[in-house]
Formats: sequence, structure tokens, C-alpha cells
Amino acid sequence: MTDPYNSRQSAPSNQGNDALLTDAMVTTTFELPGYRVVESLGIVRGIIVRSRSVVGNFLGGIQSLFGGDITVYTSLCEQARQDTYRDMLKHARQKRANAIIGVRYDATELMPGLTEVLCYGTAVVVERAHS
Repeated sequence: MTDPYNSRQSAPSNQGNDALLTDAMVTTTFELPGYRVVESLGIVRGIIVRSRSVVGNFLGGIQSLFGGDITVYTSLCEQARQDTYRDMLKHARQKRANAIIGVRYDATELMPGLTEVLCYGTAVVVERAHS
């Protein structure tokens, strides 16, 4: 059995076609060049709610005094995006999708220091387009 949290591995594809759900099969567009959508499986998503720690806030505050990239917060944001992307792939694999189209990220501050990050798209089954 493959690890649904590792985007480099793939679950068996749906309907026996050769397209597997890898990072190359995830796109912000609504089509994949060389493939055609044969079935739409609905919305898939990954969601996480993150807070900044006291230490992170302290270090971020010090970095903000000097300007430039606030690396403590950049790292926190990037980790949240990676986690939600991973969870979206898991959700799509549970639906037996072999591609995700129309992928988007969204973030909402629920309260000061508490942020929801969402990654979502449409899970689909695709097959290679015939020339």
C-alpha cells in the first residue's frame, strides 16, 4: 500500500488507464495537456488551522524590526501550504482520482494569531487524449 501523504508516490489509477495522481497531474488550470477528463469526482480539499507560538512571535517581532523577509513566518506559511496540499492529495486518492484540476489556496485569519489555510480543487479521472 502506498503512503497517501507522500505526493511522490501514487495509488493505483482508476479505470486501468496509465495516468497516476502525481504532482504532475495537479494543476491550477482546468485541463491537462495531452489528457481529457472522463469523469468529475467532485471537490477535494486539505485544511489546517495554524497558530504562531510565543517564541515564533518573539523571533518574528525581532526580524520585523530590521525589515525584509520574516523567515519565521515564511516557514510557517510554507509548511501550512505543504500540509494542506498533502491532505488534498490524500482526499483525491480516496476518491480514486488520477488528477486534480482548478487547484487554489485560500487563507483566513480566524482570530489574531490563528489562521486557516485551505487547498482545494476538483478531483477528476483523466485518460490520455488520442491524436
